[in-house]
Amino acid sequence: MPELTDRAQARQRTTLTQQFGRHSLQDPLFVRNLQRSVAAALEEDIGDGDITASLIPAQQRAEAVVISREAAVICGRPWVDAVFAQLDSEVTIEWLVDEGQRVEPQQPLLRLRGATRSLLSGERCALNFLQTLSGTATVAHYYAALAAPAGIAVLDTRKTLPGLRYAQKYAVAIGGCYNHRIGLFDAFLIKENHIAGCGSIASAVATARQKASGKMVEVEVENLDELDQALAAGADRIMLDNFTTEQLQAVQSRSLAGCELEVSGNIEAEALAALADSAVHFVSSGALTKHLRAIDLSMRLTVVADSDR
Repeated sequence: MPELTDRAQARQRTTLTQQFGRHSLQDPLFVRNLQRSVAAALEEDIGDGDITASLIPAQQRAEAVVISREAAVICGRPWVDAVFAQLDSEVTIEWLVDEGQRVEPQQPLLRLRGATRSLLSGERCALNFLQTLSGTATVAHYYAALAAPAGIAVLDTRKTLPGLRYAQKYAVAIGGCYNHRIGLFDAFLIKENHIAGCGSIASAVATARQKASGKMVEVEVENLDELDQALAAGADRIMLDNFTTEQLQAVQSRSLAGCELEVSGNIEAEALAALADSAVHFVSSGALTKHLRAIDLSMRLTVVADSDR
């Protein structure tokens, strides 16, 4: 992970403390989520059995190599490992790249050895995880590089693929960006419909404090008047939704009193450059996880002769 700027480091008391990453593999909750995702993927793909793989003699063994057909940041090794561990514990995996490593087209990523049937039955599930999470990490790497000169930390959102929330947030972190809240349970994000239901920004923030004083309270605002209300209410963070350049300049005159500011919307180089000298610390973008283009991967298998066993 890249180092945060001094400005962002001063603001990481909230969501950035929830950061996913390699250390997540030591978290029992994360590991259970990973194992459940893999089990569900195998179940939907194999069902009652791989009838095509059953055409191959059960005793036959093979070696397979997975390559990337394009430049990418590789992510998803733990999911590939879990696929074959659940399917056939006798399959061995030799990784040729590290998690988070940038690779070039035609670069080998891993080598598999085991029963031909197992390699073929697990191929699609393993590659689906690897190509999806590598796609997410590759996009995150691009956004992180784009934001670095401006000193802005780029956050993901809850706009993730169903069933892959933890996995994609992990991939975002591997790629170099940061995580917003995991779900609806670990932080308040009060938007216009919540405000309508509560009656006012002040009422919504006050009720959140009463219900869970230890949770971060963030308020999304659409104009400067709502910004002033959120500041007066004592929100921990305020999300500036589609603010114009003029509105962002007007924010500079406000007394933030330690409140964090987050901009939501599309990330463009010019927009980030304009934020470099602003009071904004975070930019959140659903594009990190929802506008996904999977990385093109390929697996090539070679049957192992009797003399090579």
